[in-house]
Amino acid sequence: MAQLRQDYGEFTGWSAEVIAVGPEGPEKFADWWHKNQMPFVGIADPDHKIAGLYSQQSRLLKLGRMPALMVVDRNGMLRYRHYGDSMADIPENDSILSLLDQLNQE
Repeated sequence: MAQLRQDYGEFTGWSAEVIAVGPEGPEKFADWWHKNQMPFVGIADPDHKIAGLYSQQSRLLKLGRMPALMVVDRNGMLRYRHYGDSMADIPENDSILSLLDQLNQE
C-alpha cells in the first residue's frame, strides 16, 4: 500500500482511482487507514464479500488474504488482474501506470 500512496498522484493523473479493500473490521481498518494517511478510498471487508466477488485467495499459512490487483476501465470492463502468490507479490506501479497510458490512448 505504501507504493500506491507514494504514486497516488500519478494514478489520478491518468484519470484513475485507487480503491483498496482490506480484511479487517471497520474500526481497525479505519484506525490503520488514518494513522497511515492513505489518500485513496479504503473499504473494510471482514466478511470477504468483495474479495469473493473478485476470487481473491486467502491462505492461512501465508498470513491470510493474498494480494490482488485489478484494473477496471471506464466502461466497467476488467482489463487487468493479478493474483499474488505471496504477500510480496505485487506488480510495480510503473507497469500499472503503463497499462493506464495504453487504456487512455484507446
